[in-house]
Amino acid sequence: MKRHDIFLAGVGGQGILLAGEILCLAFMEAGLDVKKSEVHGMAQRGGSVTSHVRCGRQVFSPLIPEGGADILIGFEALEALRWSHFLKEDGILLVNRQKINPTTVTSGRMEYPSRIYDALKKRHPGMRIVDGLKLARRAGDGRTVNSVLVGAVSRETEIPEETWKRAISKRIPEKLVPVNLHAFELGRGR
Repeated sequence: MKRHDIFLAGVGGQGILLAGEILCLAFMEAGLDVKKSEVHGMAQRGGSVTSHVRCGRQVFSPLIPEGGADILIGFEALEALRWSHFLKEDGILLVNRQKINPTTVTSGRMEYPSRIYDALKKRHPGMRIVDGLKLARRAGDGRTVNSVLVGAVSRETEIPEETWKRAISKRIPEKLVPVNLHAFELGRGR
């Protein structure tokens, strides 16, 4: 099975860490060695959150080097741009169509970049935009954006769909499993 280095970037409260855990569970269920690292310093205040997920036959370090990620999942567009230097030149960029103003913008000190998707597309022409919030709401709960994005990234791996669903079912509280599985399916394009 192919090695995957996946970098997740977003804002505190978007479920980045949970998505990283689900990725790890699915890869482990598929029999791969998995390492994960995360940074969530000011996450509770809407700050930047990142997670590195690496899997393969044998993985020695949890950290993805700059320019080494096969896939970058941007839970928020500005965070995707901020961390895009971690993605390989020919890597896959999945960006959630969601704008969350950082404190520098809400305080009036800066403006949110107006052509952010153009800048991302220039760096990575194969970028895919996922309307995660719209799909999560269609699934029945706007908080399931992370499951939508897990569904989108699942299509980029050889891991069977049922393995992903088992990972979600193991990690999500039982009463929330159905809505998260629906969100996963919508993100996967079903």
